[in-house]
Amino acid sequence: MARVNQTSSVSEFILLGLSSQPEDQKPLFILFLTMYLITIIGNLLIILAIHSDPQLQTPMYFFLSFLSFTDICFTTTVVPRMLVNFLSKKTISYAGCLTQMYFIYALGNTDSCLLAVMAFDRYVAICDPFHYVTTMNRRCCVLLVAFSCSLPHFHSLVHTLLLNGLTFCDSNVIHHFLCDLSPLMKLSCSSTFVNEVVIISEGSVVLVTPFLCITLSYVRILIAVLKIPSAAGKRKAFSTCGSHLTVVTLFYGSIFYVYLQPLSTYSARDHIATIVYTVLSSMLNPFIYSLRNKDLKQSLRKLMGRWNSQATPS
Repeated sequence: MARVNQTSSVSEFILLGLSSQPEDQKPLFILFLTMYLITIIGNLLIILAIHSDPQLQTPMYFFLSFLSFTDICFTTTVVPRMLVNFLSKKTISYAGCLTQMYFIYALGNTDSCLLAVMAFDRYVAICDPFHYVTTMNRRCCVLLVAFSCSLPHFHSLVHTLLLNGLTFCDSNVIHHFLCDLSPLMKLSCSSTFVNEVVIISEGSVVLVTPFLCITLSYVRILIAVLKIPSAAGKRKAFSTCGSHLTVVTLFYGSIFYVYLQPLSTYSARDHIATIVYTVLSSMLNPFIYSLRNKDLKQSLRKLMGRWNSQATPS
């Protein structure tokens, strides 16, 4: 009974957020509201442009549209809660905290898997172009997306259930702006040994495996491109991968900085890296993919042109 009473004594957590200074709250609110609106509008435009243009009905854009949708959901899991904390209460219920953590890990790892799938798509397109259509057929694309969405949800469920089994009987103050595993495990007054073993084993596999797939794909792509005799051919091959490599570097660089370190070393210094992969990466993805892609820019111009013609009275 003592364990039950201890567990139930924590009904909510306090998210300290990015700053405790009252004068910082409104500027931070405006900053993150602006970033959130840009993220939503930018990714929605990417999705609409892809689905409205018959020329973009290819596997690469099919995966990109799902990445944009996931980015919208991922950012929505984090930013609205931050905005509430900036202007009003900084508390979040126990159930709400676990729910947020579940979706952060599920959607964040879905992003990771989709980036690996997109790297595989580029590998097939460049290294085996004659079999690209048959290899990346509609059924294969749907299965890859289904796997990229289902595995992360199972992974997230495991960690959420394990965290729910911990006892919280001391402090309920989370030194973060979101509910994350490391700061929550620091608050536990029961043993976190099983949680840490699962994070090191299963968690590392889920995090590192997509990155290794991306690395292997690009090593093979680099070898194939270097065999192309013409400089123009090399530039064309690399241009199709540049945007994806930029997104991968931004996303994985910040994630590895946060999660590939011992639990005891986790501190407030990791907040900036967390903002990069939860908010900034999702906001920049539409710009990165559209600015270096002529087909997508042309499709976006067509989309905006249709909207302008419909808005203009005849």
